[in-house]
Amino acid sequence: MKPVLVFDWNGTLLDDAYAVLQTTNIILNRFGHAPINIDAFRKHCDVPFSLLYRRLGMSEDDVAAVDRDGSAIFHETYEPLAGKADLREGARAILELARREAALAIIVSNHIVAPLRCQLQRLGIDKYINDVLAFESRTTQYKSMSKGERLRLYMQENDIKPESTFIIGDMPVETEIARQLGLVSVSITGGFVSEARLRAAHPDHMINNHHELLPILQGHGGFRTA
Repeated sequence: MKPVLVFDWNGTLLDDAYAVLQTTNIILNRFGHAPINIDAFRKHCDVPFSLLYRRLGMSEDDVAAVDRDGSAIFHETYEPLAGKADLREGARAILELARREAALAIIVSNHIVAPLRCQLQRLGIDKYINDVLAFESRTTQYKSMSKGERLRLYMQENDIKPESTFIIGDMPVETEIARQLGLVSVSITGGFVSEARLRAAHPDHMINNHHELLPILQGHGGFRTA
């Protein structure tokens, strides 16, 4: 049975942790808070980002101001920075392999569909992605169904078997989704949260880059000839 690869986007396929860190520091500065480094970011990061802002000491009024108008402050700062970000190491190779092996590659994300698809085109990997499951607009972001529910419905509608489905992400939420849906979880370090936080969630596998994903897939019976 061909494996189904479900990838998170931000921090997992797209190497944008520092773009989000820079965006966060611009927001913190705007509201009179000191900047943070990448270690503090990975220690406190959570989604929605309002959780991160509260953990960094922002008031409820300040958080509400950031969230106003579909988080305009965040998106107008982040998107130009993300437009310069590259893929994580080995991501292109594993996506190319999945296409050659006729395996499904799906993105499930808390980002927004339109800018995400623009990034796929910019990076030249849109042809490798079968579907993008994400929020429809800024106004619905974090307000409609969760990543896990989106994926559950998609798998149900497309008769995707959990036992041959791998979810790859850089945050504990992907491990939680895997447990809920019976998937194989793979956590990748170097994204939005620390390695310690990823390990504490007890994923099935841990990797540092996407090159390390291939032997895991082969160990589960996929891509044997690669």
